[in-house]
Amino acid sequence: MTRREAREARQAAEAHEAAQAEQSGDRQPPAAPPVTGPTESPAQRDALEGLDFDSVITGPIARVDAADEPELESVGAIRHGSEHGHDHDHPVRALFGALDEEPESSQAESPLVWRQQNYLSHEDAPKRKRRWVRPLVVTVVVVAILGGLAGGAYAFFQPQIAKIVTALTPVDNDYTGNGTGEVMFTIKSGDTGDSIATNLHKAGVTKSYDAFYSLLLRQQPQVEFQPGVFKLAKGMSAQAALIALQDPASRVENTAVIPEGTAEKDILQIVADSTKIPLADLQKEAKSPAQYGLPPEAKTLEGFLFPATYTFAPGTTAKQAITTMVDRMFQALDDAGVKPADRWKTIVLASVVQREAGLKDDYPKVARVFLNRIAQGWDLQSDATVAYGTGNTHRVETTDAERADAANPYNTYVHPGLPVGPISNPGDLAINAVVHPATGPWMFFVTWNLKTGETIFSTTEAEHEAAVAKWQQWMKDNPGYE
Repeated sequence: MTRREAREARQAAEAHEAAQAEQSGDRQPPAAPPVTGPTESPAQRDALEGLDFDSVITGPIARVDAADEPELESVGAIRHGSEHGHDHDHPVRALFGALDEEPESSQAESPLVWRQQNYLSHEDAPKRKRRWVRPLVVTVVVVAILGGLAGGAYAFFQPQIAKIVTALTPVDNDYTGNGTGEVMFTIKSGDTGDSIATNLHKAGVTKSYDAFYSLLLRQQPQVEFQPGVFKLAKGMSAQAALIALQDPASRVENTAVIPEGTAEKDILQIVADSTKIPLADLQKEAKSPAQYGLPPEAKTLEGFLFPATYTFAPGTTAKQAITTMVDRMFQALDDAGVKPADRWKTIVLASVVQREAGLKDDYPKVARVFLNRIAQGWDLQSDATVAYGTGNTHRVETTDAERADAANPYNTYVHPGLPVGPISNPGDLAINAVVHPATGPWMFFVTWNLKTGETIFSTTEAEHEAAVAKWQQWMKDNPGYE
């Protein structure tokens, strides 16, 4: 029904109720509505129960005074149905008719508003804004930027920081004091400051390599070490060790240190310097090698003075000193299983291997190359033998002219087979390499890196030429080596 019809029906009902009350003699005015809030009349309830609340979007209801607008009141929106339909039985029509039950001047809420407040809407409630997210994101970004800047700054300034830390932090790489106990420390001929620093640390004399070597580099003028045996102690400071190595009182008297591969004339000089035996006496006794039991082929003591560290008692004569060294070589040959009849050939080849080989593991290979060449009838072609024949006992490299000199009896480029005699005094390693050579087809070798002793072994001439080119390039890159 329309609102007008509903109003007329309401007025008729009120007139009817008033007439009944007048007839019954009840003159009391109708009770005032409760103050607790609006209630629903049966007509409103019936109208609201027929209304599909899913079809109505909750929101404020526009009120229009019935006197000004007799037509249907509007709501926020209608989801289903026609906006201009004239079906008076539509629940919305019934709803608006029921709303007219309230007095026009009343300020109480309508039943629809009441339903809006007491029934949940099917629309989702708006989500609360997470106001903490944005500050968190900003904080993370700022921290990341600052962290990146700090990391980049550290990477850029790290070398300077390391230097500062090193300068401010005490380095605990050195002992203090003169140490305790006793260590017999040997300096061999040819030892450098680097090797001495290494050996001191290995022997337990100094706490570290750096402690001694860095101290040595700061010395002005540079320190020159003398071969010999020195009485030191365990746990010495680098300064104390350096002083002791320069102090004649620390040197053990009558001690001679002879390195492997040293030639006869150099050994006699070392013994003379270490024992105070006159060099002339040693040279005189060396002219008669037969008196020491050497093979008949031996014309000198070359090859039969075993390289080792010797301590001679005071008063030792030249002949006694030489006898001691020769007997020690015989002992080494016997220990290697060399028969007396084979001593000469073994010593000759071992003396060449001693001068030509570099690294310890290369000794048996070098011996095999020379044995293969001899077996194939090839010339030995050892530069070390040529150099020895020129009187140079401290280098291996030779010139083209020296290798072509047939007047040199030790020139194995022009004279076949083994050289005419030993060219150095070999140690145990070279002797055992000749007795137990490696197995392999190698016919060539060249030590291409003179610093490390690395050697290339080749079977063909083409392989050897490539190895020689590598050695020549190394020589260009490292001037000063001969």
